[in-house]
Amino acid sequence: MFHARNFLAIAAPALLVASSAAAQTRVTFTRDVAPILLERCATCHRPGEIGPFSLLTYEEARPRAAAIARAMRDRTMPPWKPEPGYGDFTGSRRLSDHEIDVIQEWVRAGSPRGDAADQPTAPSFPTGWRLGTPDLVVTMPEAYMLPGGGRDELRNFVVPIPLSGARYVRGIEFRPGNNRVVHHANLRIDRSGTSRRLDRGDGKPGFDGLITTGSFPEGHFLGWTPGQLPPLAAGDLAWRLEPGSDLVLQLHMQPSAQPERVQAAVGFFFTDQPPERTPLMLRLGRQNIDIAPGTSRYVEEDSYVLPIDVEVRAVQPHAHFRAREVRGFATLPDGTRKWLLFIKDWDFYWQDVYRFATPFVLPKGTTLAVQFVFDNSTANRRNPERPPARVRWGQNSTDEMGDLWIQVVPQTPADREHLRADFGPKVLAEDAIGYEKMLETDPRNPRLHNAVAAIDLALGRIGPAAAHLEESLRLDPESAEAHYNLGTALARQGRTAESLAHLRRALQIDPRHVAAHVNLGVALRSERQFEEAAAEFRRALAIDPANAAAHTNLGGTLAAQRRLREAIAEYRAALQTNPDLLEALTDLSWILATSPLREAAEAVRLAERATSLTEGRDVRALETAAAAYAANGQFELAVMAQQRAIDLAEAAGNRSGLEVLRARLDLYRRGVAYSEP
Repeated sequence: MFHARNFLAIAAPALLVASSAAAQTRVTFTRDVAPILLERCATCHRPGEIGPFSLLTYEEARPRAAAIARAMRDRTMPPWKPEPGYGDFTGSRRLSDHEIDVIQEWVRAGSPRGDAADQPTAPSFPTGWRLGTPDLVVTMPEAYMLPGGGRDELRNFVVPIPLSGARYVRGIEFRPGNNRVVHHANLRIDRSGTSRRLDRGDGKPGFDGLITTGSFPEGHFLGWTPGQLPPLAAGDLAWRLEPGSDLVLQLHMQPSAQPERVQAAVGFFFTDQPPERTPLMLRLGRQNIDIAPGTSRYVEEDSYVLPIDVEVRAVQPHAHFRAREVRGFATLPDGTRKWLLFIKDWDFYWQDVYRFATPFVLPKGTTLAVQFVFDNSTANRRNPERPPARVRWGQNSTDEMGDLWIQVVPQTPADREHLRADFGPKVLAEDAIGYEKMLETDPRNPRLHNAVAAIDLALGRIGPAAAHLEESLRLDPESAEAHYNLGTALARQGRTAESLAHLRRALQIDPRHVAAHVNLGVALRSERQFEEAAAEFRRALAIDPANAAAHTNLGGTLAAQRRLREAIAEYRAALQTNPDLLEALTDLSWILATSPLREAAEAVRLAERATSLTEGRDVRALETAAAAYAANGQFELAVMAQQRAIDLAEAAGNRSGLEVLRARLDLYRRGVAYSEP
């Protein structure tokens, strides 16, 4: 007979064991959740950082448990937009499925605390600067008061960078100065003084940010979005920062209900190691975007075929509110597709630079491509217009954009120059389309006319550029920049007298306009007014002592006067700032090869650098190399270089200088070096 008391006596230990096992397997904050939050969330969600609340303790996390679980389940937090399997990036914040399941189970269990002994020690987070102590910190000279309410504001702020000499930058860290209202920032470098002039315009700190000034360092991203912290660059990819530079902070600010004080700061981290290679930035994207209201699928595509091999380091997509998907990929010459990036749920508020964990090489002939999908319907919960309205390309966040920036490193300096020359016109042509569209909606904006003209000048469209500049000056007769650009355009049309008048007027308005001094000097030199030209170049150098264009042009002016020692010093100063400046390389090499101040070995080194940069396709570089080889007694190489120069000149139909080139070729064949008379 089965006795109940005996059953209970036997069964009780089994029940106790089961209860103990359940206690061990139940998810708790201290043992299971805290490690996830400390590793994945606390970089932003801790005191003093950009997260709106801290998640370091149970008391901080428990009231938000359901919201945390929902955000993680939807993958809105932590913010990491790239889809797995479409590019392997450093610094991924994407949670694993297991981590998400742990958080969900914790909430379903009632968000228990757990044993205090299981609580991990919080990491030792850096206080202040997250990358360490910067070598230099610069801060906006004045705080800006952002008015409460209203629309987003895009504004540029100019911050002088106090340097006594050039430095190499391996990284920067941006601190917004107000986490509540600064949405993102772009950082550019301006050595022209243009930004300072614009900053004086309206009596408030900064100036309208719709049109940017300055430029990114060659081949580098300088930007910030919440949570983004670019790592310090490898030493081989540092970038050069010149004295006299200004940092231009383009801040996108979103007002709160009350006025907010904004005063951003930037920390610079330097290295003594000059860059071994310099990257380039390739931008894919179209600026003819025009999306009708209600359109649920609008596709923008762009592509480019690489003319050289490149190493790919990073990608950065950019779009506004109506973008939904971003696809970037490379199709190799054999038809193989390699993904660069795929984001299937684009969010304007979480943009980032994505750096590949392992850089990779794409061969010549690879097609780079991007596809953006936009949704301008009510189904897009992020659409800022209710009901949807027509949207076109533009700089405001309520406009639309779609760009994919790709950071690549060419294998050689010559490859880099080849890629720059091949890709540059594509980008400028697209910029021209975009700014023309902006002019359609704002035709009385003188700065827009000036911006379009600058693009036209770069594309060689002198007539359209002059027309835009004349309109810009009609709208704003006191614009030094428009006078300068019009003077430059007129000089390229051979209208020297008119050019001189506009350049001088630019300098009357702004005596510290370095580029206007340089171009005025060039125009004066073309009229053989050498002393006046030299004076303008020296005025430019008094303002910007490291200006390579001023040093080079002053060197050319002094050389024309046969003041060769002074000319050599100027060319060397130019090359100290820019070692790849072609005009300085060839002009200095020519003097050292053909003048009484002959230094044949250095002439050869400089000329070989010039021919390498131009891949042996530049007549001037080749004839300079021939003269240098001959001066150094290398007549066989001199003959080969000179013959190549002749062949290129004939192929280009340039017969005016052939007689001189052939006469020098005859000298080299006879073992005679060329000397300037």
